[in-house]
Amino acid sequence: MRPLALIALLLATVAVPVAAKTVAITADRMIDVLAGKTVADPVVIVTDGRITAVGRKGQVSIPDGAERIDLAGKTILPGLIDMHVHLTSLADVGGYRTYEYTDSFWGAVGVANAKITLDAGFTTVRNVGAADFQDVGLRQAIDGGYVPGPRIVTAGYAIGATGGHCDNGSLPPSYDSKSPGIVNGVEEARAKVRWLHKYGAEVIKICATGGVFSVGDSVGAQQLSFEEMKAIADEAHMLGIKVAAHAHGNDGIRTAIKAGIDTIEHCSLADDETIALAAKTGTWFDMDIYNDDYILATGTANGTPQESIDKEKLIGRLQRETFRKAVRAGVPMLFGTDAGVYPHGDNGRQFAKMVEWGMTPMQAIQAATKSGAEALGWTKDVGAIAVGRFGDIIAVDGDPIADVRTLEHVGTVIKAGEIVKAN
Repeated sequence: MRPLALIALLLATVAVPVAAKTVAITADRMIDVLAGKTVADPVVIVTDGRITAVGRKGQVSIPDGAERIDLAGKTILPGLIDMHVHLTSLADVGGYRTYEYTDSFWGAVGVANAKITLDAGFTTVRNVGAADFQDVGLRQAIDGGYVPGPRIVTAGYAIGATGGHCDNGSLPPSYDSKSPGIVNGVEEARAKVRWLHKYGAEVIKICATGGVFSVGDSVGAQQLSFEEMKAIADEAHMLGIKVAAHAHGNDGIRTAIKAGIDTIEHCSLADDETIALAAKTGTWFDMDIYNDDYILATGTANGTPQESIDKEKLIGRLQRETFRKAVRAGVPMLFGTDAGVYPHGDNGRQFAKMVEWGMTPMQAIQAATKSGAEALGWTKDVGAIAVGRFGDIIAVDGDPIADVRTLEHVGTVIKAGEIVKAN
């Protein structure tokens, strides 16, 4: 081959570098959740999906050629984090009505719920329980760019005891229906963690006590032993993943804390001693204090059994009082809604309840941002508008510190520097 032809061939095959995409976001105000303050006239630079600069107008230079996103009149915040959702569940299909649908139906509605959740401003969620590893498939589809949705931390099946909250107690014995997440004893518990992790669980969910929507059990009764909970926690931590415990009753909450569980879900009936223990150990409480309104308002209309309505009447008010005590005691608090028990997309309605029951607006926002990132171990990626983290940013009209209900109406959603909802 002639030298000139060889040079031409080599030049033609050399990869041409792709220019990094840079986005400049401006607004009237920014909530700095790390400092706990509002910043006027912010400028945020996002390059290839991650934040590369944050400051006030005049302090940060906007690179030439950067795409401009001007959110004049609005307040920007980090993308929100809901630490307790069920994307493959529907609030309006409960109880025995769920058997009207084929198994694959629930994975399909998960796609719709993921988009609704993202449009509501929640760019990261922890999905704590799904059949058939549907949440893992949904995460893979979102991460691959096939469908829109938030970043999902997946649990797969929840681990529980035979006949407990995470088992299927609504069918007669002739069906012998048992959830794949059921364990009896320490060795089964350890093996189940490994199995779940093998097939895509990024967090382990356990059912430490009875629940509102399980049939035939006491909402507060403990259902896993200390030894089983500790084995699960130890195994998960060895694998580098965290554990969340569904726990309404005081004994189950306290046992889970002592066993080293990372986050306690619901926490409805925790007494003063258990609250103090959580504050001392730094165990996160993740309390769904909005959905009581929806559950009691809809009653049995969605197929929810009367037994579950009665349980909710028993614990709903007590859970909110426990929330207030926990906030006052300094327990680290998260934002978790149990979406799926009430309609997806209404996640933001919980902010007002958190403020009503003892938090400041800033504390409630921090629970859904910086605290969520800390509990996930994702402080380098999400939870704040800060250099190095993903460009996950939402915008609302007005000032959520003055009126936290503005977070019920998120206008603009940006994920990794790309606008996924504009208003």
